[in-house]
Parts: sequence; C-alpha cells; structure tokens
Amino acid sequence: MTATLENDLWVRRFHPAPSSAIRLVALPHAGGSASYLFPVSRALSPGVEVLAIQYPGRQDRRHEPVLDTVAGLVDGVFGALRPWLDRPVAIFGHSMGAVLGYELGLRLQQETGRPPVRLFASGRRAPSRTRDERYVHTRDDAGVLRELARLSGSDPRVLGDPELLPMILPALRGDYKAVETYRAEEGRRLDAPITVLTGDSDPMTTVDEARDWRLHTSAECDVRVFRGGHFFLNEHAAEVIRLIGAELGQPLPGSPAG
Repeated sequence: MTATLENDLWVRRFHPAPSSAIRLVALPHAGGSASYLFPVSRALSPGVEVLAIQYPGRQDRRHEPVLDTVAGLVDGVFGALRPWLDRPVAIFGHSMGAVLGYELGLRLQQETGRPPVRLFASGRRAPSRTRDERYVHTRDDAGVLRELARLSGSDPRVLGDPELLPMILPALRGDYKAVETYRAEEGRRLDAPITVLTGDSDPMTTVDEARDWRLHTSAECDVRVFRGGHFFLNEHAAEVIRLIGAELGQPLPGSPAG
C-alpha cells in the first residue's frame, strides 16, 4: 500500500499489521470518531489489522460536509475500502455503526461477491425492528445534548464546553438524522455469520430486538448480552475485544479460545 492510501481520510490504521490474516473494519457510533477504536486496534494487532473509519465532519475532517444518510456514509466507506480488500474482511460497528456495518456487508456481497467473514453488530436492534424515533435530529442543540447525556456516550466535560460544542453538534445531528431516517430493504440477507452484542439495560435496544438480527443473515447468529446500557462497551472493553479476537481465529490471552 502507498503512503497516500495509508493517510486516507476515511481509513485509519493506527497499528499497521502487514502480516495479518484478516482485517477488521471498525465503524464508530453516532457522534463518534476513529480514535474511539484505538484500543481495539492496539489489542488486536498484529493478528488482526483494524481499519478504523473516520466519518466526515469530525476531528481532522470537521471542515468537510457531514453526510446525513446511511446510503451516503456507506458509499464513502465502501469507496475508501476498495484498496484494502486483498485480504478477508470482518466488520464491527456500534450503534449507528452496526447499521452501517450491515449495509456495508451487503454492498461487499453484491459488488465483490465476497461478503464479510463476520459482522459484529453492537448496541443496535435488528434492522427490521423499527421504532418511531425520528425526532432527535430535529431538536434544538440542548435537546440533542440531552439525548447524548441520557445514553452516557460522551464525557460530561465535553457536553458543558461552549468551545467544543460547535465542533461536535453538526456531526452528531447529521448522524442522528442518518440512523433515524434509515429503513432496511426487506428480504435482503447477509451471507455471513453475525455476532450481536447488547447491553441488558440499553434504552435503545431490548434483548428481543437484538435477537432479530437472525432474520438478516443466512448463516448463524449469536447474541451476547452484557450488563450495562447503550455504552456497555466502555465497561466491558477487554471482554469484547477478546471475543472479537476469538471469533476471528486470533485468540488473545484470556479469551475462551486462547
């Protein structure tokens, strides 16, 4: 790979692993950035090379227009991933990232004939389980921040910083619009196994809604329930990372397959 590709705006390789057998495309949550996935990359390298995705409109891409549809985000991610498809690819996504991961997997399946080896769908109900929630992106700034605080997805110091808020609110609002207006196309299935990760007290996803990911794959679907809310990942990071490594055939110390 060339230096130009290594510095691609969309794809961040925090820990390049040229000898890895598999790559993991990691998709952040609404309002999230690639840096959130740095610990995942560090822990899985060198067995798994993590490609952390940086969406437009945040951090070093904050001056770019925000993409506020799932289709637009998938187009951008898929285009940026083309040079990295010389090895098997798995996908991990949390919350909005799980929706993007599912649609990205379908795009890979359709365009390349090679679906991902596995989708890890975290913190999101099945695409077929809809709620009437198309409202957060239409709120004023205070309303958007209240929702973020309710889910405990950001450092409270950030939510109270008047200098940082103008930098994060446009991307956050755009991400909410993308996921709240998304509707899955009926009848499409991913020809890849799905590992579903969910918190037992997530206000955005019940365990029953998470189980219905099984309707979206022609392969097996395994549901793992963790104690915690929408961001259960923060409390169970080591356990989740070990699970990912084991499922991808690269067990870490302390994993069930290790």
